[in-house]
Parts: sequence; structure tokens; C-alpha cells
Amino acid sequence: MSDTHDTGEVTGAGTARGVDGGDTVFFGHPKGLAYIVFTEAWERFSFYGMQALLILYMATYLFLPENSGNVAAFEPFRGMFEAVFGPLSVQALASQVFGAYVGLVYFAPVLGGLIGDRLLGRTKAVLLGALLMALGHFLMAFEASFLLALATLILGSGLLKGNLAAQVGGLYDKSDKRRDSGYSIYVFSINVGAFIAPLVCGTLGEVYGWHYGFGAAGIGMMIGLAVYLSGLSYLPVDTVQKSEDRPRLQKGDGVVILSILLMLALTSLYWTAQSQVWNAYPLWLRTDVDRNIFGLDVPVTWFQSLDSLAVLLLAPLVLWYWRSQSRRNAEPGDLVKLALGCAVFASAFVLLGFGDLMSGDGAVSLLWPTIFHFVCAIGFLYVGPIALALTSRAAPESVNSMMVGSYYLAIFVGGLFSGWLARFYETMSASGFWLMHAAIVGAAAVLIIALRPALSRAMRLEDPNPEPSDALSAEQESI
Repeated sequence: MSDTHDTGEVTGAGTARGVDGGDTVFFGHPKGLAYIVFTEAWERFSFYGMQALLILYMATYLFLPENSGNVAAFEPFRGMFEAVFGPLSVQALASQVFGAYVGLVYFAPVLGGLIGDRLLGRTKAVLLGALLMALGHFLMAFEASFLLALATLILGSGLLKGNLAAQVGGLYDKSDKRRDSGYSIYVFSINVGAFIAPLVCGTLGEVYGWHYGFGAAGIGMMIGLAVYLSGLSYLPVDTVQKSEDRPRLQKGDGVVILSILLMLALTSLYWTAQSQVWNAYPLWLRTDVDRNIFGLDVPVTWFQSLDSLAVLLLAPLVLWYWRSQSRRNAEPGDLVKLALGCAVFASAFVLLGFGDLMSGDGAVSLLWPTIFHFVCAIGFLYVGPIALALTSRAAPESVNSMMVGSYYLAIFVGGLFSGWLARFYETMSASGFWLMHAAIVGAAAVLIIALRPALSRAMRLEDPNPEPSDALSAEQESI
């Protein structure tokens, strides 16, 4: 691990304000983290609010023959997908478009991080991204501008995500042990926004009208932009250096970059299954699950909130378990945690398939998807914050923002793959469909364990089974 100080972590961000240990005003962290965290919470509110509605909006309303003519350029757009994938039903087209959207949303931060590093600087990139995302959400309120709205959201997310995440690392020296818990607070804020969003935007969209939900998402993004602007003076100093002054790749950095990309490629199998929770899973909930409680039907979008609530509730327990292991010198290293998270996530899909089999020809009990989300949450806590922190720590200084953006490449690949797999939802049994995803994410667990020694050496980890990071301490502090 490099012992160079993290002056913003990459070219494009200067020395962070308050990186010394004395700046501990926000749960032991620099004040700038608070503004980044609340910006991210509102950004995720807007993003997940729209996303909770998107597959339902397309599959049950917008892409139906009687409505699709309202979308500008819809027929050429559909023709483009069918030229690649063949004839598609309404559900298959909706799932394919959803998968492509999710994939591109998480590919764009790679380019956005490069723009932040080399051209605009992180702060300007985040501001421009927030404005584009707000515009995209408001465009979603009009059927005619649907495709333009998706394109605008993809561009905006690309500029915002990688650069905002990299600014978290810019608040700390590379040797600062608070870095991982800082990223955990950041991930915690994502789940807070993701929990609230479907309850607000999803309910508005399902009950009162799709466009009310999309409009609420746009308002949330504007609030996030206001929070970010109010905290500019506490963020890492943003300077774009001349090319001759930028840090250069050092000998061996190429191997580190390739090893990070391989690690992320393996986690893309996890994100394939996770992305299906946003794609085919809501359609299954809508048609196959008995959602009635005391005479009221639970909105489908509320299950997205349950997914995030489970993460928030279980994070302190996972942290306690890791610390208990640490006291016995038994806590696993980061790569082992990734493998364990994938294995747990695979077991969640096994439970989902089993629940569908148990229901026979009747409706699936609400108990099964409820258990599913809590098991999924454990898997996420072992994968999401760990992979992000590991990428930030291992990436060379000269391309750190771009590599943090590359973390989202795994979700890009997972989103595209899940969109393609979703076409089989109509032709396979539901139990077989879910068990197929269990096998996919289970394979990731096996491969990570098999390649762990080589990856540890290539990423310059101090030990093949290093002392683990305090990767979720923020959750305990925040709760």
C-alpha cells in the first residue's frame, strides 16, 4: 500500500480542507463529509424514487401499444433493441431497456471520473451532474420526452457519482484509518435515501399517477444540489493541474489496475442478481405474491424500501459480529468478505425459489420476499462498502477518481446481463428463474476465494488475509 499522502487522492482535487485528525466534528470525521453524505442521500432519493417506478411504468403502461406512440422516437428505439435481441414482448423490451439504463448509469461514472480528474475538477463535475439529473427527472414527467429523460439522467449520474464518491476519499490522508468508516457513512446515506424514496415517489407514482412520482424525484435532486452548494467551503480544494504536473502511473501500477478490474468483474456476478431485484422482481411481486395485509395491498415499490431498511437495521449487527471476530483475531479480510457476501446473496435467491415452489399454483406468501430482503441485506453489507473502500485504497493516485468510478463498471455489466436474463422470466418457472440467479452469484463466491492470493499480491495488500477495515463503524455511530 502506498504511503503517499492523499491530497485529494487524484489529480483534479487538491489538498482536502481539514484532513488532519483534529477535524472530527461529524461523528469523528471532517465536516465536509456531512455535506457529501446529505447530498448523496438526496441524490439517491431522486435516483431510487424514479428507479422504483421505472420497470412498472414501462411494462404496465408506457410500452403498451396504445401508449408507446406518445414517446418521441419510440419505434426507431424499439427497432434498435430488436435488431440486437430479436423480437421482444412488452415485458422483455421493458426489462431490456431497464437493464441497459441501469448498466449505462453505472458505466458513465468511469468517464465522469476522468472528466473530473482531467478537465472540470470534481466540484464542477458534481454540480453539472446534479443539474442534469434534476432536469432528467422533470423530463420524466412527460411521456414524449421519456427517452431524452433517460439519456439526461445517464449523463448526469456519470458526472456526479464517481466524483462525489472520490471526494469522500479526498477528505483523508491515505494512511488515515477513518477512510473506510467514512465510506461506510457514505454508503449508509445511500441506503437512507433508497429507503425513503420508494415510500414517497413510489406511492405517489403507483397511487396518484406516474408523473407525480417522477416530479418528486426531481425535487429531491434539487434539494441535494442546494445541500452541496452550501457545503462547498468544507470540501477538498478542487484544482485541475496542468498535464506536466499530474502524478504519473508508476512501475507496477498497471498490474494493480488490472487486478482491481478483475475483482470488480467478479463482483459483477453479484450485481447481476442484485439488478434483477430492480428489474423482473417487481413484476413477480405484482403478479405472483399475495401482498394483502389487513385488507390493504402493499404497493410493489415499498419492497424496495424494505430492501434498504433491512440494510439499515442489520448494519450494526454485522459490525458487532466483525468486531467480535476481530477480538479473536478471526475477522476475515476484505476479499473473503466479498466471497461471503456473494454466498449469502446466493442463499437469498435459493430461498426465493423455494418459496415459489412451496406456493404451488397459489399466490406466494408475503413471508418469503420479506425474508429474502433481510438475507440480501447481509450479502450487500459484505460486498457493497467493502468493494468500494478496497477500490479507493488500492487504486494508484494518478487515476484514483477514474478507478473509483470503475467500481460502478461491475454494476454496468450486472445491469446489462440482468436485462438480458429477464427475457427468460416469461418462459421459465419463477422458481427456476430465481435459482438460476443463485447459481450466478454463487459462482462469484467460488471464484473470489480461488483467486484471493493472487489478487492480494497484485493489489499490494499487506497480507493475503489482512486485518480488516472498520468498514461499517459509521452505521453504529450514525444510528
